[in-house]
Amino acid sequence: MAHRMTVPALFPPPDYAHTAIVETDRRLAFLAGSVPLDADGTLVGPGDLVAQTEQVLANLETALRAIDCGLSDVVATTVYVAATEPADLSRVWEVVREGGLALGPHTSTLLGVTCLGYTGQLVEITAVAEVP
Repeated sequence: MAHRMTVPALFPPPDYAHTAIVETDRRLAFLAGSVPLDADGTLVGPGDLVAQTEQVLANLETALRAIDCGLSDVVATTVYVAATEPADLSRVWEVVREGGLALGPHTSTLLGVTCLGYTGQLVEITAVAEVP
C-alpha cells in the first residue's frame, strides 16, 4: 500500500500529498495521458474546461478499471491545462477534487501549457497507480 504524506514543514497543499512511497514488492502502473475524447474519438466539450476534465476523469477511471485499479489507487498525477489564467487551472483542479482523484491524497502537479495533442483539447491527466 502506498504511504502518502503531507510534509509538516512545507506549506499545506490543497488536497494533494507532497510525497508517496510505494514499497518495491508492489506493482506500479504508469498510465498514458487521459484525454477528453469519447470512445469514437470525438472531442467532448469543445471550449469547456469542466466538461473536458469530467471526460478525462471518466477515461482515466476506465483505464484504471482495465488494470483492476480505481482512483483511490492513484499515487501521482500531472494535470495539464491549456490555459494561461490561474483561475482556469483552479476550475480544473476543483473538478479533479470533486471527481475523486483527491482521495489518498495523491501527489500531483498542475500545469498551464500552451497546447495539447488534439485540436481543441484543453485538459490531459497522466497518472501512476499502485496495482492491488
